[in-house]
Amino acid sequence: MSFAKRITGAQVLSVHMGKPLRWPLGCPPAQLAGATVQAVRRRGKYLLIDLDRGLLLVHLGMSGSLSFARQLPPRGGHDHFEMVTSRGTLRLNDPRRFGAVVFAESESAENASKLLGKLGMEPLSDEFDVNAFHAGLKARRAAIKQVLLAGDLVVGVGNIYASEALFLAGIRPTVSAARISLPRAIKLHAAIREVLARAVEKGGSTLKNFSSANGEAGYFQLEAMVYGRAGLACKVCGTTIRSIRQGQRATFFCPQCQKN
Repeated sequence: MSFAKRITGAQVLSVHMGKPLRWPLGCPPAQLAGATVQAVRRRGKYLLIDLDRGLLLVHLGMSGSLSFARQLPPRGGHDHFEMVTSRGTLRLNDPRRFGAVVFAESESAENASKLLGKLGMEPLSDEFDVNAFHAGLKARRAAIKQVLLAGDLVVGVGNIYASEALFLAGIRPTVSAARISLPRAIKLHAAIREVLARAVEKGGSTLKNFSSANGEAGYFQLEAMVYGRAGLACKVCGTTIRSIRQGQRATFFCPQCQKN
């Protein structure tokens, strides 16, 4: 959320919509003109832009990126949402159009609740309780990597971060979540916090065309211990890093450091 402080307090001057995104905006674009941005926050994979009347829920999908600047180049064919404000222009570029910008009257409105209601605990907040986390794991028989990605127990642990946290905790990604003991859940809980905190410090992870709202790349992936390192030596023990497919996503792990 590199633009959060800069856009807070800005008045919306106009909104332009390009080709249809994953979900409709939910109101005429002109309705947003005159609104004031009060805050920008995150909930799972959604960016919430609080207005003095309602809010916008922004999802980047698989290929979306946000730009915010006083002046941006002319809109291109992949620029599908643009909000001009008194402090700059916020633009969503999304070649695959799996992202979305949705207006809701409030966070409790039906369309917002439908998107946010089933999201799990925020990993860097006080609500991420280790006992609740362990209880949630015990109730799920799926592989731990898949449980982390699902987002209904804990949010924000994407594919890269899940692989890295499991490595740090010494847990193989294929083990059933229900088999994880409390001591191991405590290690994983701490590992998730550590990995995500480090990712925030490094500006996130850049894959393909993702960048921050300033146009800057994230660098977390440059220090990854296992992600993207299949066939290379583990930085800890020297064992060759392996890659498998789980739910159509690549998973990376060390067979020695993550025995079970």
